[in-house]
Amino acid sequence: REVFSIGVGNISASSLFFVHRPQEVGDEDQHDQEQDHRDGRAVAHAEAAWAKAFPGNPFEYFFLDDYFNQQYQNEQRFGNLSLVFAILAILLGCMGLFALSGYTTIQRTKEIGIRKVLGASAQGIVFLLTRDLVVLVLIAIVIASPLTWWVMEQWLQNFANRIDISWTIFLAAGLLTLVVSFLTVSIQTIKAARANPAESIRTE
Repeated sequence: REVFSIGVGNISASSLFFVHRPQEVGDEDQHDQEQDHRDGRAVAHAEAAWAKAFPGNPFEYFFLDDYFNQQYQNEQRFGNLSLVFAILAILLGCMGLFALSGYTTIQRTKEIGIRKVLGASAQGIVFLLTRDLVVLVLIAIVIASPLTWWVMEQWLQNFANRIDISWTIFLAAGLLTLVVSFLTVSIQTIKAARANPAESIRTE
């Protein structure tokens, strides 16, 4: 049912007309067609009332839900751009860790061979090679987390209704970063740990 709250007797040139747009459950295409038909009738009704009260003045209108949606278009674009740059940053970070772990492994090839000859296990060598890089990632997380919280808190101040930033978000992001970093570094370290120690020593 349509509700038109239009009063022709007491309106001015700055009046607002509110038209109820009910939400119905059913076929979406049919519902959209019916909604467009009702919107058209509502606009025509409002335009007739406006022309009767203010003949010769232009009739301009907009739907309130469309107006509210436009207010958040910038935030939606910002979110999409942030997602793209976040993916690029993760890829570049993984590539940097992969290259750094490869360089570290090459620099310590002889050490790895000697350790294996002396009885070191593959797990111990992997831990030895990944420890320093994982520590660097932990330091980066500790530095980035409070800065990220501060930036997000300042950005959320622009909204009347906003969410609270939970510490679990940073915990989950930190754990995911550590897992991805460890998997990236492990590709090189596991390969070096499983290599023949005789060949590792001979390369030096």
